[in-house]
Amino acid sequence: MSRGPLYQDTYNPQFSGHETFPLRYGWLKKVYDRVFETQKKEGNRSSCWGDDAIARFGVGKNMVGSMRHWAKATGIVEEPAKTNAIKTTPLGDLIFGQCGLDRYMEYPATLWLIHWMLAANPEKTTWFWSFSHYPGITFERDLLVKKLVRLAKDRSWPHASATTIRNDVACFIRTYVARQPTSKAGHDDALESPLTELGLIKAIGKKDGFRFVRGPKSTLGDGVFVFALLDFWSHYSGAATLSFEAIAHAPGSPGRVFAFDENDVADRLAALDEFTGGALRWSEATGLKQVVRSAEISAERAHSFLSSDYGEHANREAA
Repeated sequence: MSRGPLYQDTYNPQFSGHETFPLRYGWLKKVYDRVFETQKKEGNRSSCWGDDAIARFGVGKNMVGSMRHWAKATGIVEEPAKTNAIKTTPLGDLIFGQCGLDRYMEYPATLWLIHWMLAANPEKTTWFWSFSHYPGITFERDLLVKKLVRLAKDRSWPHASATTIRNDVACFIRTYVARQPTSKAGHDDALESPLTELGLIKAIGKKDGFRFVRGPKSTLGDGVFVFALLDFWSHYSGAATLSFEAIAHAPGSPGRVFAFDENDVADRLAALDEFTGGALRWSEATGLKQVVRSAEISAERAHSFLSSDYGEHANREAA
């Protein structure tokens, strides 16, 4: 029996919003800065996304819509329902604020964090399903499309046409796989999405063939891993313990989203006690492999773990 939020009767799929443009360098900071400048104004949504947004951001109308989509999907800004307001989030402030940890996205930690916010988010259907449910390591573009079309049909999802899904899969692949430079598209255009730097998906031999790169991730710090673990835990269970099986294999788990093998997950969990000062600890007592939480951990505390992945910069900002 299939598990996870995509198989709940109330699930609402999303295969659009990005206007077919993958997330690009500089977009998140531009949106964050504009929202931060205007969020004290009542009804600032029009100030951010009105007619002058094209000139302000220096992109076309569709790209403005894409920038808005990615900023919301990554949790950098939010637009509360039934209001005409848009505001920055604590996570957005932490990374892109005036004293942010990485205003210009120079650290791999920020890229891993953005990946987590997208691929662990059930609302990003293609991202979530591909990392958490796709059963293989290698895939072809058309195969991914066919499987998602089948899923949409089986779940009776409305507004999930094959064309819409195909465009979403194309955007998904361009988010993680750099295009080969051509005479029309230079090297800079080929590296259109910062998440290509993570190397999570690689092109293989034949045209439109790809593989997920499973195994250890040397540039993924313990701060982002612990943040992701706590984020997953908050949605998965309210219990004070979380099983190894869930962390390694459940849909939306760190093991799935970061494409870890079981040994990679075990190595990360073994270091929890020291890294979190005992707030989280790995236990194999009575034969049960699980993480034990000594007390509730606030969202602010979860965010604080991230700073360790930014080295000297975080120390300077905290001084």
